Amino acid sequence: MTDTTFLSRHWCEKNDTTQNHFTEKEQLQNACWNGLLREILPEICMPTAEKNLYLWQITEATSFIDLELGEVPGEIEKSYSINPYSFVHLQSLS
Repeated sequence: MTDTTFLSRHWCEKNDTTQNHFTEKEQLQNACWNGLLREILPEICMPTAEKNLYLWQITEATSFIDLELGEVPGEIEKSYSINPYSFVHLQSLS
């Protein structure tokens, strides 16, 4: 969620003056691409012995960024997604 105090944290690299012109949302996206996802959301990236989790895509929405994580890139099972645009229509079907 991007409209929270969580986003106001500084995720830019130390001594990196190029981050100053990015918005907070862009800084968060850059931090995710640069491998800081484990530090930002350790609960999601808990290591397992047999599987690695990779970041394949970041999609920006109005009030959140959607991270596509998985072992391999592929189609997302909408019923397992926490993206509201993915599962809201499933709620109306049940």
